[in-house]
Amino acid sequence: MGQVVVEPSAPAADERLARRSWARRLLARPELGALLGAVAVFVFFSLVADAFLRAESFSTVLYAGSTFGIMAVGVSLLMIGGEFDLSAGVMVTTSALVAALVSYQLTLNLWVGVALSLVVTLALGYLNGLLYIKTGLPSFIITLATFFMLAGGNLGVTKAVTGNVASDSVRDMDGFSSARAVFASDLDIGGVNVNITVFWWLLLVAVATWILLRTRIGNWIFAVGGAPASARAVGVPVDRVKIGLFMGVAFCSWLSGMHLVFAFATVQSGEGVGNEFFYIICAVIGGCLLTGGYGSAVGAAIGAFIFGMTNKGIVYAEWNPDWFKFFLGAMLLVATVVNLVVRRRVERAR
Repeated sequence: MGQVVVEPSAPAADERLARRSWARRLLARPELGALLGAVAVFVFFSLVADAFLRAESFSTVLYAGSTFGIMAVGVSLLMIGGEFDLSAGVMVTTSALVAALVSYQLTLNLWVGVALSLVVTLALGYLNGLLYIKTGLPSFIITLATFFMLAGGNLGVTKAVTGNVASDSVRDMDGFSSARAVFASDLDIGGVNVNITVFWWLLLVAVATWILLRTRIGNWIFAVGGAPASARAVGVPVDRVKIGLFMGVAFCSWLSGMHLVFAFATVQSGEGVGNEFFYIICAVIGGCLLTGGYGSAVGAAIGAFIFGMTNKGIVYAEWNPDWFKFFLGAMLLVATVVNLVVRRRVERAR
C-alpha cells in the first residue's frame, strides 16, 4: 500500500495583520466626523452669507479659529490622555497679566515679562498635574479649584496693583514692537492680512500630530488615556505623561496669553472665564472622546475651524449673535453622536 502524505494545513491568518480597505481606515479616523461637519458648515454659510467667501472674511474666520485652536491642541492631547483642565481659560489671562503687570510695575523690558510668564504658567500646569497625581482626585475637581483660585487671583491682584480691573497699557514699553511682531502681527499673504496666530496654530497642530503618530510619547498618551492601569503594568511612565500633558495645556495658555497682551496692550482681569468649555467643545467636535484614549490634534483643529466659521458666519449672515451658543451646542451634540456611531461600526467591523 502506498504511503498517504498529509499536506500541512496553512496557518490561520492573523486578523491583526489583515489589510483593511481604505474606506474602513478612513472611517476609523477620529477627525472624519469633524471634517464632514466643517464641509457642511462651510457650504451652509457660503449660501446664506454673501460676505462669507470674501478673502478678508475668510482671514477673520481663520483668526477666530486660531485663537481657540491654539488652546484646543493642548486640550485635545490632555483629553486623549484621559483628563480635563477647567482652568485653561483663566490661565490664559493669568499668563497675560503676569507679563504685563511685572513688566510695567518693575519697568522691565517686556521680554523679561514674557519669559517670567512662561515660567509661572508652566509651573501652574505642573502644579495641576502634581496635585492630580498626589491626591488621586479627578482632574475635573483639581482644575476646577485652580480655575476659581486663578479667577479670583487675577481680579484681586490686578485691582491691588493698578487700582483697576485691567492692567496698565504696555504699548510704549521697551520690547513691545518686537514682541508684537512675534505674537500678534499681521502678515500680508496675497494681499490679505493673516494674523500670525494662524501660523502658530498650524505649527502646534503639526507638532502635536507628529508626537501622537510618530513618537513613543504619542503611544504613551493613547495608552494612559485608554487603560492607565495596563499602561503602568507594561512600564509606561503614567505620572510623568499626565503631568507633561497638563504642562502642554499651560504652554498653549502662555502662547495665547502673549497674543492677548500684545494684540491689545492691556489685559482685562476677568477675561477667559468660560472659554475652557469652548476649548473642550473644539476637541470633542474634532473626535476626542470624553473617556480618553481616542482623538487627534487635526480633529481638534477642524473643530476650532468650525467654531470660527460659526462665530463669524452668523455675523456675516446678519443673524442675531445670541444664537451662536445654540448652534455651537447643537454641533457638539451632533458631532458626539456621529463619532460614537462611527466608532461603534468600526469596532463591530474588526
